[in-house]
Amino acid sequence: MEVARKIGTKIRLYSELVMFSHTLFSLPFAIISMIWAAEGFPSWRVMLWGLIALIGARNGANAFNRVVDRVFDAQNPRTAHRHLPRKLLESKEVLVFVVINYAIFIFAAGMLNILCLILSPVAIFLISSYSYTKRFTYLSHLYLGFTIASAPIGAWFAVTGQFAFTPFILGTIVMLWIAGFDIIYGSQDIDFDRSHRLWSIPSAFGLRNGLRIAAGLHFIMVLLLIALIPIRHLGGLYITGIILAILLLMTEHKIIKPSNRKRMNVASYNLNQVISMVILFFTLADYFLLK
Repeated sequence: MEVARKIGTKIRLYSELVMFSHTLFSLPFAIISMIWAAEGFPSWRVMLWGLIALIGARNGANAFNRVVDRVFDAQNPRTAHRHLPRKLLESKEVLVFVVINYAIFIFAAGMLNILCLILSPVAIFLISSYSYTKRFTYLSHLYLGFTIASAPIGAWFAVTGQFAFTPFILGTIVMLWIAGFDIIYGSQDIDFDRSHRLWSIPSAFGLRNGLRIAAGLHFIMVLLLIALIPIRHLGGLYITGIILAILLLMTEHKIIKPSNRKRMNVASYNLNQVISMVILFFTLADYFLLK
């Protein structure tokens, strides 16, 4: 009984460490990419190994980021409650967790096809190197978005084993979307970033300009979502989903208040999880009901 309790506690801690619920940012776009690539539902084998690969990659990357940033997290009042600063988990055991998840990712990629296997080390390098970008460039937000954009691109490769134009549009949409709300989230740390020589768009350009840049990125994201209509021959349900997503994005930018952490979590995380699910639901409804 005691062993089971300890195992349950460890699972909970690691789930919190990697923010498992944030899978909702990348998974919906990966599903859309798979459906479009397969022209319907892909095989259960592809869906299973694709999901395992995605989870392994993001869990490894998020855990690695926590290890790399542990010193700064301990100094920042906003992040001092995280697991490593509080010694709830040790760096060495988290690194073991990282290695295990990356090994799972590589194995799952190999079970998909040779292209995914060949590209898996490249993906690991990209998603791991993000952790260092805030030390030398304010474009770290875009780099974060770029790494998460690998989800829909990789999902397409998992199904077809080939390069194509559509997944890179989806990837660019994800990159701009993630970068935009990461800028919003990062606006809470302007003073900390400046005093510790960490790079971010809000600390480099100020709060107002940073939020304008975030809005600009989201505007381009919406244009690309619209551009997919003629490319993929999408219909009214997809357009309805995009309209709802636009309204949610407008709400997100309207409620921003860096001094209010609860409101920032709603703007940066909660609303964006809804946005991704709205886009997923209406895109799939459009594909399967209006096909």
